[in-house]
Amino acid sequence: MGVRRSVLLECLIAERAGTSQDGVLGELRRAILDGGVPPGTLIPLAEVAEVFGVSQIPIREALKTLVAEGLVSHRRNGGYTVALLTAQELREMYIVRETLESASLTAAVHNATDTDRATAVIANQRLEQAIRDGDAAAYHRGSRQFHAALTGPSRMHRLLHMLEAAWNVTEPVQSMVHVSPADRAVLHADHRAMLEAFLAGDVAALLAVSEQHASRLNAVIATLPRNTGLLA
Repeated sequence: MGVRRSVLLECLIAERAGTSQDGVLGELRRAILDGGVPPGTLIPLAEVAEVFGVSQIPIREALKTLVAEGLVSHRRNGGYTVALLTAQELREMYIVRETLESASLTAAVHNATDTDRATAVIANQRLEQAIRDGDAAAYHRGSRQFHAALTGPSRMHRLLHMLEAAWNVTEPVQSMVHVSPADRAVLHADHRAMLEAFLAGDVAALLAVSEQHASRLNAVIATLPRNTGLLA
């Protein structure tokens, strides 16, 4: 029986990366964050290097960076794998995301321009379309874009960088893909309420519904199936 080929290799687009260190790093990160590479997936150094047409040195350096970002795990004599979170670690990262997002929303409301508000409206429309289409993967992607549209106008760049990093750690699990359609609908009702408060410039209402959304989201995350292999 042959050795199973790592699914990561099928997700890499070498032409997009080129052969630069930053290009290789960016393409590996993109492949992991896109959700096509499940947590726990082996990352074979030699084969990845062959895909990019480079030596193993830039691949190893890129993977070290991804280890520091929490996207990749490394064990001595065990090689590199896409990081596999425990259920508790996933819950903790959602709490981190909630805390950072909440800290940015007041400034986001005060700083938002007409362009920012239009961006939030468009992000919500994409979520509505994903709900109508029953497209769980599109909803998952759209949910991140929607939250980014609400927090981005804060212009709190260091905080937003930390929020992006925290979100990245949870991304390979693809949480919203694995919740029920009914749960997605309930969570999206919160999104609509958040958008209304954001557009109205009502900070108190936005913070209140954001807190409610986070509580509901944490409850849903706690019920994610454990037999998918996505969590340790």
